[in-house]
Amino acid sequence: MNETIIRSPEINPLTWRLRSDHEPVWFNEYQSQNGYVGARKALSYMEPEDIISLIKNSGLKGRGGAGFSTGIKWSLIPKDTSNNIRYLLCNADEMEPGTYKDRLLMEQLPHLLVEGIIIAAFAIKAYRSYIFLRGEYIHAAAHLRRAIAEATEVGLLGQNILGSGFNLEIVLHTGAGRYICGEETALINSLEGRRANPRSKPPFPASTGVWGKPTCVNNVETLCNVPAILEYGVEWYKGLNTRTSSHDTGTKLMGFSGRVKKPGVWELPFGITAREILEDYAGGIVDGMTLKAWQPGGASTGFLTTNHLDVPMDFEHIRKAGSRLGTALAIAVDNKINMVSLTRNLEEFFARESCGWCTPCREGLPWSVKLLRALESQKGQPGDIETLEQLCRFLGPGKTFCAHAPGAVEPLQSAIKYFRLEFEAGISTDYLGNTRYIAGIQQNNDMR
Repeated sequence: MNETIIRSPEINPLTWRLRSDHEPVWFNEYQSQNGYVGARKALSYMEPEDIISLIKNSGLKGRGGAGFSTGIKWSLIPKDTSNNIRYLLCNADEMEPGTYKDRLLMEQLPHLLVEGIIIAAFAIKAYRSYIFLRGEYIHAAAHLRRAIAEATEVGLLGQNILGSGFNLEIVLHTGAGRYICGEETALINSLEGRRANPRSKPPFPASTGVWGKPTCVNNVETLCNVPAILEYGVEWYKGLNTRTSSHDTGTKLMGFSGRVKKPGVWELPFGITAREILEDYAGGIVDGMTLKAWQPGGASTGFLTTNHLDVPMDFEHIRKAGSRLGTALAIAVDNKINMVSLTRNLEEFFARESCGWCTPCREGLPWSVKLLRALESQKGQPGDIETLEQLCRFLGPGKTFCAHAPGAVEPLQSAIKYFRLEFEAGISTDYLGNTRYIAGIQQNNDMR
């Protein structure tokens, strides 16, 4: 965590409690810093419906990448209490390459997540919550277990919490290591002990989720926003965003990795530009190199160029620029990196992590890797680039069972768009004489 900013509860609700020695904030320290004030308010003075309305009015959006309204998501849980079994799942399976924001919160502020879960579970009337944690997060697992035990010992978890009649158990579940578990229905299947394949929707988890019961799935950072909203209110939360260019509310954990001088993650207002994060917080690109491209929010977001550095970092503006905000943990690509090699590396990861459930993803991603390997070794054939572009269309939104393949081809599609000459350089010299002719035939065939 970079220490170039002074944190305070008024402007940094997620990170102001972080210790300078990076040690976890345990219960006594957390409670002395207004910890569990939001949870006590919710359980002692509010009705579940009022909490849902409050979160909806705050404008809080999911911080896992999709940006869907958290309040609306909670409101989709059936109001009928005749079926009193429902679940809250915390998606802590942070396997997006280049992303590490949830790890920071779980390792250093585990009680913030526990408090967010208590409030959310009370709002949707869930008696049990599961934290689905990436298996490699060993320290996060140990810290969460201790935080859960501490909260249970003082009566903030268990039976009749704070005399409210509300019961809640939090269970930590470590995953076996599959990227596809970031998709909420694949996560549910894995939690049930099944193969981690996405489910057909509808029915949606809100009506038929874990073991067929109503289920809500929220990201770690999303839930960590909830306690402060309960404590300080909607207008305060909306006022955290000081950038008039953005309509998104609250703050966001954002960062930069790659060949930057000070890689890290910071709590910042929506609408700050990538240039500000890169230069003012990450210290710029390392000496002797220049920025070539960047991904706004993880490996599954489309590449942008230096021409996009002044685009506000929020859901709407990044989408209009041709990419996605994703996790808002940006990745810098320096001028010494070959885009064909980088893209091949990314597509290998996504091909390996495909669950294999649907044909376009199962067959299309390995095919793209095969073509990229040929181009990387300058053994590509005329038409290979056009085939890659066709694969991007075949694996796009609405063409596959879940969003894995559409996310996987975003970097490929954008890399070809902005750095086509590097891909063309991979065509074998044996074919160069006929390249333009064959490409013309291919283009004419595509237009028929």
